[in-house]
Amino acid sequence: MYAVIKTGGKQYRVAAGDKLKVEKLAGDVGSEITLDKVLLVSDGENTTIGAPLVKGASVQAKVVSHGRGDKVLIFKMRRRKHYRKTQGHRQSFTEIQIEKIAAK
Repeated sequence: MYAVIKTGGKQYRVAAGDKLKVEKLAGDVGSEITLDKVLLVSDGENTTIGAPLVKGASVQAKVVSHGRGDKVLIFKMRRRKHYRKTQGHRQSFTEIQIEKIAAK
């Protein structure tokens, strides 16, 4: 059984037992969270597609850790204008483990 969920402006295909890194979510390490923006649920033979969300479907997940990703360097330059700017960015993330998928 798998589902397609939406969190942090992105969509993820998840199944029970999967670990994934998503945009930072509120919650302590070890706590349970419920993701209720489910776009699609499939159990192998029956597929339910939401319009835009599947009613009554939810995904239970456990927060494994919080962290920050690798540094991305942003370099801006205008040729012949003596303008150069360097900036760095590290995106925060939450690593979650999918516990179960509940659907009607």
